[in-house]
Amino acid sequence: MAVPIYFLCMLTSGLCSYLLFSAYRKNHVALLMWSAWCFAGLTFTNFLVILDRVFFPDVDLLGLRLASQLIALSLLLFGLLWREN
Repeated sequence: MAVPIYFLCMLTSGLCSYLLFSAYRKNHVALLMWSAWCFAGLTFTNFLVILDRVFFPDVDLLGLRLASQLIALSLLLFGLLWREN
């Protein structure tokens, strides 16, 4: 039962990233771009979860998963704090 949930989480974050990039192309609001990059990173993190739990259960990818999640959330934090004047 866990495999479909992992896949749906990856699909949902990928769809959010796509929708945010589409909105950024229309409106050119910087926060949309940073949010889209964050969700793209979270999609990659969810992909790593699938690799870690389903395809390579003997290999520990926890450090890589945490690093990619930190990078993704740091992109959103940077987008929230950085403003163009």
